Amino acid sequence: MKNKYKKIKHYKSLDEIGFIDYEEFREKIDKKVGLRPKLPKNFPKGNWSDQSLKVLSERYLIKDEEGFVIETPEEMCWRVAFEVASAEVLWGESKESIEEKAEEFYRLLISKEFLPNSPTLMNAGTGNSLQYSGCFVLPIEDSLVGIFDAIKYQALIHQTGGGTGFSFSKLRPRGSIVKSSHGVASGPISFMRIFNAATNEIKQGGRRRGANMGILRVDHPDILEFIHCKEEGGITNFNISVAVTDKFMEAIESNSDYELLAPKTDADGTHYTKAGKLSAKKVWEEIAKCAWRSGDPGIIFIDRINKGTSNPVPSLGPIESTNPCGEQPLYPYDSCNLGSIFLNNFVIGKEKKEVDWEKLKKVTRMATRFMDDVIEVNPYPLKQIRQTSLALRRIGLGVGGWADMLIDLGIPYDSDQALDLAERIMKVIKHEAESASEELAEKRGPFPLWSISIYKGKKPRRNSTVTTIAPTGSISIIANSSSGIEPIFALAYQHKVTDKGLDRTLNFINPKFIDTAIEKGFWNEELEKSILSKGYLKGIGVVPQDVKKVFVTAHEIDYAWHIKMQATFQKYTENAVSKTINMRSEVTKEDIEAAYLLAWQENCNGITVFRDGCKNIQVLNMGIKEEADKEIKTQGIDKADPLLIRPLVVKGATYRLNTPIGSAFITINEDDLGEPLELFINIGKAGSDVAAMAEALGRTISATLRFKGSLKPKDRAKEIALQLAGIGGRRSVGFGPNKILSLPDAIAYAISKHFGFKVNGFLNHQDKIVENLNGNGEKYNNTPLLTGENGVSENPDNVKVEIPMNDSSLIDNDSQKFLFKEFGNLEGVKNGDLCPTCGATAFVYQEGCGKCYSCGYSEC
Repeated sequence: MKNKYKKIKHYKSLDEIGFIDYEEFREKIDKKVGLRPKLPKNFPKGNWSDQSLKVLSERYLIKDEEGFVIETPEEMCWRVAFEVASAEVLWGESKESIEEKAEEFYRLLISKEFLPNSPTLMNAGTGNSLQYSGCFVLPIEDSLVGIFDAIKYQALIHQTGGGTGFSFSKLRPRGSIVKSSHGVASGPISFMRIFNAATNEIKQGGRRRGANMGILRVDHPDILEFIHCKEEGGITNFNISVAVTDKFMEAIESNSDYELLAPKTDADGTHYTKAGKLSAKKVWEEIAKCAWRSGDPGIIFIDRINKGTSNPVPSLGPIESTNPCGEQPLYPYDSCNLGSIFLNNFVIGKEKKEVDWEKLKKVTRMATRFMDDVIEVNPYPLKQIRQTSLALRRIGLGVGGWADMLIDLGIPYDSDQALDLAERIMKVIKHEAESASEELAEKRGPFPLWSISIYKGKKPRRNSTVTTIAPTGSISIIANSSSGIEPIFALAYQHKVTDKGLDRTLNFINPKFIDTAIEKGFWNEELEKSILSKGYLKGIGVVPQDVKKVFVTAHEIDYAWHIKMQATFQKYTENAVSKTINMRSEVTKEDIEAAYLLAWQENCNGITVFRDGCKNIQVLNMGIKEEADKEIKTQGIDKADPLLIRPLVVKGATYRLNTPIGSAFITINEDDLGEPLELFINIGKAGSDVAAMAEALGRTISATLRFKGSLKPKDRAKEIALQLAGIGGRRSVGFGPNKILSLPDAIAYAISKHFGFKVNGFLNHQDKIVENLNGNGEKYNNTPLLTGENGVSENPDNVKVEIPMNDSSLIDNDSQKFLFKEFGNLEGVKNGDLCPTCGATAFVYQEGCGKCYSCGYSEC
């Protein structure tokens, strides 16, 4: 053993290892390898779907200075493969053998049997100095310098394509006395809002907005405020999770109180003092109640994580946080590069289909080597992160295409047979990844902190962790596969386009189902219509029961099966599992409590639930169902002319407000008595969906103000403001008193400001974010007033507002049916949200994050 592992050095800490300079590594590699050769013409070409090409061209392929794509998908795969293979010169490989290894990696990527996480595909081999990993955790110390250092580091990581996790548990609770200034601490949630605002302004690698995980221990005195912190809409760039301890779970079981511990940091470290007690049952109920309403917070079982393989070097810990989707527990300044094996590529046979186990083993070993090489060539964004990453050499190999594999094999997702296969699949992957890591350790040496790890005394291994079930996000679209270990989201999708003279409806149904229906002889036009209207098969009599079981969708599956599936994969996953526990809309708060308890009992490391419709509650809905034969009875209203007549000229004011979807110009006009008469909203480009919705909202409010009746228009305006105030979308602009949560929230602000209403604190907003414009030469809040013709405001600053356009009209190829094989009909499935990129209602929550099945946008 000693002769076999001559490279082992027994380090006792990170400080002993010291800092290994990236430039020194890069220079050594470039000197031996030289420039990357052109992609050989005889290499195989990829089989790319229309949607994967769209996603690749938008976010992954190299573009010139004018934004034109100058790289093919094959060239991208070669760029990544050669860059990663070049690391092997550090262990004596020749340039010729590097090219051979690069070809192996190229064939691996082009087959889509394995794909690395997005930052590797985006940045490897480009020379842009942006890092290749997706997961990071940063510490937050209880000092102003420590907090703002973390914000600075967060921005650097988001800029280079990564996501960040934070534990706010060391920040002293709200109301604590600050010794240095004798002031009062504002608490962790106030600082979360600052982190959130910083995230709004940074896009990951210039391609997507950054993502964060915010975690607070359940025994922190501010835990109740944290549980509800996303309800106000000001923390939109965070997933949040409560770090639940073993003591808390014991208190749940005994229905007793548990102690709160207030942190305080000084020169000797962080100390905790008792700060009262809370009823564990009541806190548990609050978590469930909030998750029922909005999907947040999730739960991580922090003590279980620290006792397990996610914590391979306990002296570096404890682990306090995870990456944004919860599947990667990490130490401070720790990172992990991820990759996924797409299981739909491992089903063989025609008459009798089965898993190609030998191929799965081979790909697992090659993927392990690939990801270990990534660690070496990765230009980490911070010195501390590079040091920790090289000391631990974490990799996280997971899977995608699980639902596709089950369908191909004819196995229902919610069955013991599926659980048995899941266990066998993940056991093989873990075993082969460990074995490959041990072989790499023989030549390259184990990870530097191996001698103080939980593996000391065992066979040395190259990587401190090897398996993680991560969200596949965009790479599942590139791979033409279902997402992660999720079931198919829904069976059908209907895409309507009425733009630029085009009036078209495209219907998409899972192609595997169509093949099955044709083969079994029950496919027909009526069935197609039924599926498109529902999005699933339940209640459609012509479909055989065995087919319904195989093509079961996420919200038809009982939550217990979701949890059992997560727990089964967790058995052989050294880090954790990203999985959304989908629940039907009719479930209760008590059902969510039961789901949390089941996750604890099944040895999951955490749980995220998503109740169907919990993010889709709307005050205003587009579309009106007309009832032509039903007479609407009114009282005190002239049916012939129910609306007040608008005068030729009116006076009013226009407010310019920053909103999450651009600058909005909101005009409020009055009649001669000073009563509100109408409201106009100008935002976005003419013809865009955003502009159309804004116009519709303005017309609706105007009509409401002008209806004749006993209620005064000013009272109606106040009621409208009350209804719109506080409506939050997926992000906000500004923070504190200047925070605007959405366009409806901005309208409420303008109405409240104009008439002096006290609505949700809007009257106390600072005036500097608003410009009031009017046409009578007067001043309002010391701001010059201007107006245009007929009371419609002009734009004196000629502000150019760029609004993401819904370019899904470009998607018109019937070959794209694959895209919608796991996303549901917009009419039949309730929880498709508006995509922040393309505007289509095809944005769904899976694997702990959001993904658009129309344009391919993903938060992960």
